[in-house]
Amino acid sequence: MTPTQQRVVAHVVGARPNYMKVAPIHRALAPYGIAQRLIHTGQHHDRELNELFFAEGLLPRPDVDLAVGSAADGKQTARALAGLERALIELQPDLAVVVGDVNSTLAGALAAVKLQIPICHVEAGLRSFDWSMPEEHNRWITDHLSALLLTHSESANENLAAEGVAAARVEFVGNTMIDTLHAYLGRARTLHACRRYGLAPGTYVLVTLHRPALVDDLERLQATVEALDQLAKRLPVVFPVHPRTQARLGSVEVESSRITFTPPLGYVDFLSLEVDAAAIITDSGGVQEEATALHVPCFTMRENTERPVTVTHGTNVVLGLDPAAIAGVPDRLERPRRELPPLWDGHAGERSASAIARLLGVELPIAASAATRSPE
Repeated sequence: MTPTQQRVVAHVVGARPNYMKVAPIHRALAPYGIAQRLIHTGQHHDRELNELFFAEGLLPRPDVDLAVGSAADGKQTARALAGLERALIELQPDLAVVVGDVNSTLAGALAAVKLQIPICHVEAGLRSFDWSMPEEHNRWITDHLSALLLTHSESANENLAAEGVAAARVEFVGNTMIDTLHAYLGRARTLHACRRYGLAPGTYVLVTLHRPALVDDLERLQATVEALDQLAKRLPVVFPVHPRTQARLGSVEVESSRITFTPPLGYVDFLSLEVDAAAIITDSGGVQEEATALHVPCFTMRENTERPVTVTHGTNVVLGLDPAAIAGVPDRLERPRRELPPLWDGHAGERSASAIARLLGVELPIAASAATRSPE
C-alpha cells in the first residue's frame, strides 16, 4: 500500500452491547479520513437499538449483514467465522476492530488473523478467571491475537501484563460504552419510563438476567423467580426479559408472580429504567458498568465479575448465585457516591480513535485538528 491510499477499518459487531461500544469510536474516527466498514454478524438482532443508532447517525447501516442467528456456541462461532472470512476478503481492510467478548468477537479475530489482517480489540483485558464462561475463552484468545488492545480499566492492563502481553500493544483509553450512555442520558432522565408501569422514580428494583449459569439451571431459575416474587412484596420489581430467559421461563412457575415482566426494551427506555431504579439486580457485565456510571446500587447474580472496577470504584456487589441473597437487597440501598473509574469520562471513543490512527500511520488533518481543539 502506498502512503496516498486511504486506510480502511472494518468494525465487527454481533450483539447489542457491541453497537454501544463501537459507535463512539466510529464517530471519532471520521475526521481522520479513514474509510470505515461495518459488518454485523447478526448474532443478535435488536431492531429498536439498531434503528435508534441509525436514525441519529451514531452508526451507519451495516455494509454487511451475515444473519448468523442463534445457535450453540460452536455452530454460531463457525457460521460467523465463515461469513466474516468472506466479508474481510471482499472489503480488504487494513485493520479489523472487534468488540467485547461474544462469539462474533472471537470469530472476527480468527477470520482476521487467518487473513493476516491486524486486529484491534475494544474492551481488552477483562478476566473473570472462570473458564466455564464462553466469554472468558473468547476474550482471552482475542487478546492474544490482537495487535492493539484498548482497555477500559487499570485492572485490565494488569491482567494483560501478567499474561505477557507487550505493553506497546496496550492502550488504556477508558470505557466507550459510557460515551454512549452520556450521549443519551439527558433524554433518559426526562423520559421516566417507569411511569408506564405505574411506578415512581426511586421506588422499584430493575432486574435483568440471561446467563446460562443462572437461567439454564431450571431449579435455580425457579428459586430466583420465587425470591424476586418475595422481594416484590417490599419493592416493586420490573424485569425486562431476555429472549434466552423467556425460553426458560416457560418451564418454571410464574403464574402468581408479583413481578412486572416486560419484553426486551430499546436502549433509551432501558437506560431510563436504570436511572430511576432504587437498585438493579443483574448478571450482565454492561449493566454493572452502567449502574456504576449512574451511581445506582447494583447486585450481580454471579460468582465473579470480570469488571472488578465496578466493585472497587462503583456501586456493584457480587451476590453469588444463591437466590436467597436477593432477600437482603432492600436493606442495602444506600447510593455510594464514589469517584468514577479513571477515563470513564465520555471521551474514550476519541482516545480509541487516536490509538487506531497511530497504528495505521494516519494523522488528524490540520483542519479537523483545529476544529476539535479545546478553546484556551
